[in-house]
Amino acid sequence: MKKDRLFEQFPPVATEDWLQKIREDLKGADFSRKMIWKACEGIDVMPFYRREDTENLPFINTLPGQYPYNRGTKIHDNSWLIRQNIEVSDYSAANKKAIEVLMKGIDSLGFIINDPATISLNNLHLLLDGIHLGAVEINFFSNGRAAEILEILKRLVKDSKIRPDELRGAIEADPLGRLLANGTLCIPVEDGMNYLAKLTQSAEDLPLLRTIHLNASHTANSGADYVQELVYALAAGSEYLTQLTDRNIDARLAASKIRFSFSTGPDYFPEIAKLRAARMLWSLILKGFIPGGHEDIKMEIHSVTNRWNKTVYDPWVNMLRTQTEAMSAILGGADSVTVEPYDTVFRKPDEFSERIARNQQLILKEEAYFDKVADPAAGSYYIENLTSLIADKAWKTFIKISENGGLLEAMKTGSFQKELAAAGLRRKKNASSGKLVLLGTNKFPNTTEKASEYADAGLAFAGRKPGDDLLTEPVIEFRASEDIEKIRMQVEKSGMKPKVFMLTTGDKIMRRARSQFAVNFFGVAAYATIDNDGFVSVGEGVKAALESKADIVVLCSSDEEYAGLAPEAYNALKGKAIFVVAGNPPCAEELKAKGIEHFIHIKSDLVETLGSFNKRLLTGR
Repeated sequence: MKKDRLFEQFPPVATEDWLQKIREDLKGADFSRKMIWKACEGIDVMPFYRREDTENLPFINTLPGQYPYNRGTKIHDNSWLIRQNIEVSDYSAANKKAIEVLMKGIDSLGFIINDPATISLNNLHLLLDGIHLGAVEINFFSNGRAAEILEILKRLVKDSKIRPDELRGAIEADPLGRLLANGTLCIPVEDGMNYLAKLTQSAEDLPLLRTIHLNASHTANSGADYVQELVYALAAGSEYLTQLTDRNIDARLAASKIRFSFSTGPDYFPEIAKLRAARMLWSLILKGFIPGGHEDIKMEIHSVTNRWNKTVYDPWVNMLRTQTEAMSAILGGADSVTVEPYDTVFRKPDEFSERIARNQQLILKEEAYFDKVADPAAGSYYIENLTSLIADKAWKTFIKISENGGLLEAMKTGSFQKELAAAGLRRKKNASSGKLVLLGTNKFPNTTEKASEYADAGLAFAGRKPGDDLLTEPVIEFRASEDIEKIRMQVEKSGMKPKVFMLTTGDKIMRRARSQFAVNFFGVAAYATIDNDGFVSVGEGVKAALESKADIVVLCSSDEEYAGLAPEAYNALKGKAIFVVAGNPPCAEELKAKGIEHFIHIKSDLVETLGSFNKRLLTGR
């Protein structure tokens, strides 16, 4: 008995027919402006994709585990390692904590050694006591003495009688990353590369231990988009291969010792595509360094949730942010993932926040089964095209850097940092204008919340200041919400709470829409807002505003009515409160000529506007 195929009864619809239907529904509106999404600068994403859009994409027919690994390096599943970092000051205490978290689902440890001078055989023995070196990934991060850590690990491997190929992990050595972040190194760059070459050669007999932990997070946390972060990673990886092979290190050995560490941001699908594109492009780069037999060398990726979009106010939202970021990293095929605790950016994480961070990954693995299917994003017309678009954009920029002398040269001239700074400024402006939504901070804030009750303001706004002996311009890491949070913190510390009265009158629909906008706008600075259903007349509204002793009175009505209502309200107030018009009406210039100077609308800069109100209301200037 013949069975009908699903949807067989529906006739096929051509792409042009879909596009024509969209144009009709737009009723003359510009298709490009309304429907094409600017994923980031230089990448235009169509509103839909179909099978025909994937037919000519490169490597579309490869399988998971096949070169060039755009579909991932895993064949049977999508397993990944769950990492937790532990700060090491007291080696015995750090060991106790490590063993504790290993019993709670962690299978990758990151030891951040605060004082490199304390590194010794005895201390590392204390740190790793009771931990089977072949059963868990071990990673070390210290500002120096990487060679000493390596030699001690060799000794411990020998003493524990595990095979050298059982030790997995990395020793963080990343001179380019440190140079980018700090603008200088503790030794000359050439000496740093010589040191790296010796370290890489010394680790040859530990095949699964990486000696170069290439950290691209510095770029993302300075406001770079995912393409710029990918470009940095590829350019840095290529620079390391060039520097090491110039020092007679075998290219295969050098490539096998590099681990890439990416930040994962809030752009859910592009972040998935970024990792798929990264593996593919790295494989193509290796082809240039290893013309024959390079296909088996795979990019190892660690992903960490970024800090750029994390907030101090309404910090619980950070959990939602890190959850989707972890999902992107895992679906993109990361080999290991760190979910930073939700409170990392404003205080030292406590037991609760660390537990939540662990459990976020455990839920994805044990309850959502994210580890069961290799390359779960495969076949999505959208993600496949997005992978290709990101790869193409990143590759063109990478080639440009390479043709101009490579990343180190671009960093020395400052051209690379200039591009990052420009991107960071654009994204910071998007946060200040509300175009980039930070829930609970620049949209729908909780005005009763006081960050001083739980946040260390010094940590939240701790900016790294460049030193005097700079070799190159450093990138400056920051959070998108910092300037907005400082505005609100000024109000909180002042002990004052400016009062904002909504003078709603006229058109019922527009006055409601604009009062809601204004309540949110001033709520960003935690001002006390008084909303109203509406007043029959301006006089009635002004009287109520004065009785409330409002510091600011916001007129909420329609553009058509502002020409008459705004001057009436402004004159009736007689300077007893700051007068603001909600909107940017066509008659704005006429109103300004009559003395009305304050207007708030969707293009207003929150930081600039609220900062000026703070200065006037909190300091009297």
